[in-house]
Amino acid sequence: MRHLRTAVATAAAGLGLVAALGTAPVVAAAPAPAAPSSTTIAAYNGSGENAAANRAFLDAVMKSVAEKRAANPGIKAVTVTYNASSAPSFRGEIANSTQIWNSSVSNVRLQEGSNADFTYREGNDPRGSYASTDGHGRGYIFLDYAQNQQYDSTRVTTHETGHVLGLPDTYSGPCSQLMSGGGPGPSCTNANPDANERARVNQLWQNGLAALARSAS
Repeated sequence: MRHLRTAVATAAAGLGLVAALGTAPVVAAAPAPAAPSSTTIAAYNGSGENAAANRAFLDAVMKSVAEKRAANPGIKAVTVTYNASSAPSFRGEIANSTQIWNSSVSNVRLQEGSNADFTYREGNDPRGSYASTDGHGRGYIFLDYAQNQQYDSTRVTTHETGHVLGLPDTYSGPCSQLMSGGGPGPSCTNANPDANERARVNQLWQNGLAALARSAS
């Protein structure tokens, strides 16, 4: 996945995070939806903007966790609902991603349904695939056609869904790390989070803002 320095340089600062993986040319298709003006782009190449952008995304996830647990204090697992109707070409990959995450973690569960916390979208975008939050636990995952032809599509989808669950990119990590994204190259087809990634998601969704406060201290 290519470095996207231009996209980073022109990104607007804001609370949201877009975690991009990269892209490559592909046949024409419907244009991608424009990113919200309050969104920060975090490119795959690990630019200086990424730390702040990833922190903003984590803040948004933690707010969502706290709200869901406050509304249902006795629940064992927080349910995060998604809508995949705007990404029909990737229904198989989205279903696989959901199964992978639901079998990997216990404190949060992904479920397709109405009144969704986030949506999946598809199209062409020079930034590649990315996850975008509105800063309040809602947002969308954009799946780029070209990138999903060049790289394992289930890995791309599961990686981007990992951002919704609170995980940042780990650009230089090995293929065994799901959040290393395109770092290991197109030959990497691993679509499963490793033990540390699973533990981190469980910690975040169990403790909510308490975990966020501890990580900031």
